[in-house]
Amino acid sequence: MLATIGEQISELALVFISIAVVNNLVLTKFLGICPYIGVSRRIDMAFGMGCAVTFVMTISAALTWLASYLLGRLELSFLNNIAFIMVIACMVQLVEMYVRKFFPPLYKSFGIFLPLIVTNCAILGCCLFIGLWEYDFLEAITAGFGGGVGFTLAICIMGGIRERLESADVPVSLRGAGITLITASIMTLAFMGFSGMVK
Repeated sequence: MLATIGEQISELALVFISIAVVNNLVLTKFLGICPYIGVSRRIDMAFGMGCAVTFVMTISAALTWLASYLLGRLELSFLNNIAFIMVIACMVQLVEMYVRKFFPPLYKSFGIFLPLIVTNCAILGCCLFIGLWEYDFLEAITAGFGGGVGFTLAICIMGGIRERLESADVPVSLRGAGITLITASIMTLAFMGFSGMVK
C-alpha cells in the first residue's frame, strides 16, 4: 500500500517536473509567447500574470479532462476543442472579475493582457497535451499546475532580466524588442538543455 502511494507520488512529481521545466510550454513548446513578451517588463506584473495563468491552467486542466472523458463516453469527442475553449473562457472571466475587484492597480497594469489569457495558447496547449499524453485525472491536475508554474517561472525570469536591462548599456539598435527577443532565445537555449531527461 505504502509502496503504491510512494510510486504514485513519484509519478506525479515526474509529471510536474516534466511540464514545468523539461517541456516548459513557453520555452520549449513556444506557446504563450504574447503575454510572455508583453507582460514581462516588471517582475511584479510578471508574477501576477503567472499566478493568474497558473490558476486558470490548473482548473482548466481538471475541467477539460472531465469534459473530454464525458464527451468520449457519449461518442462526441469531436467537440473536445469547443468544450476546452468554453472552459478556459469561463475560468478567465472569473479571474478577471476577481482581480478587478480585489487588485485594481494590478488589473490596470495588465491592460488588455488579462482578458487575452483566453487566447493564451499555452493553456489550450496544456489541455491538448494532457489528452495526447493520456494522463489520468490526478496527472492532468498536476500537469495543469506544473504548466502554470513553468509559465510563471519563465515570465518571472524574463521580468527580472528586463528590469536589469533597463539600467544596462544596451546598444541603441537593440533596445526594446531586439534585446528582449535575444534574451528570450538565450533562455530557450538554456531550457532546451533539459530536453530528453523525461518524456
